[in-house]
Amino acid sequence: MSNEPQTRPSRAWLLRSPLGWLGTGFGAGLSPIAPGTAGTLVGLLLFWPLIALPRTVQAGLIVVVSLVGVWSASLVARHEGRKDPGLAVVDEIVGMWISLFCVPWSLTNVVAAFFLFRAMDVVKPFPARQFERLPGGWGIVADDVMAGIYANLVLQLILRLGWLP
Repeated sequence: MSNEPQTRPSRAWLLRSPLGWLGTGFGAGLSPIAPGTAGTLVGLLLFWPLIALPRTVQAGLIVVVSLVGVWSASLVARHEGRKDPGLAVVDEIVGMWISLFCVPWSLTNVVAAFFLFRAMDVVKPFPARQFERLPGGWGIVADDVMAGIYANLVLQLILRLGWLP
């Protein structure tokens, strides 16, 4: 057995791997300040061109990116040797997409969805926090899926009550 310390591949390796690239939110997870917020902003920007697509296509893309996101988040977690490393932000991308799903596109609604999602992601109301206990990438992604669902439901209620212009 060697006395040499174990080293992991550099983070640059993640950016050369398609799954690592997705898992880090195309590099947003490497932000030294608020990587989750950076990942959420990437999610917002990536959803923007999807608003012109039919909702069934949007829903399909959310499911596909969620499942591939589980795989990529697992890869990033293994690479970092941590259960839920901060640089794995594909979950924020998916959560933001869910927050925006079926929401009329306007600056006010987008800003509200962004802040509601960030709040739900931080607070993690039941059962979001419990979803973190799922193994691997499932635990990384599932809590943000739930946070996105909560943010969307709250925003839909706010819109129906006419509390936003």
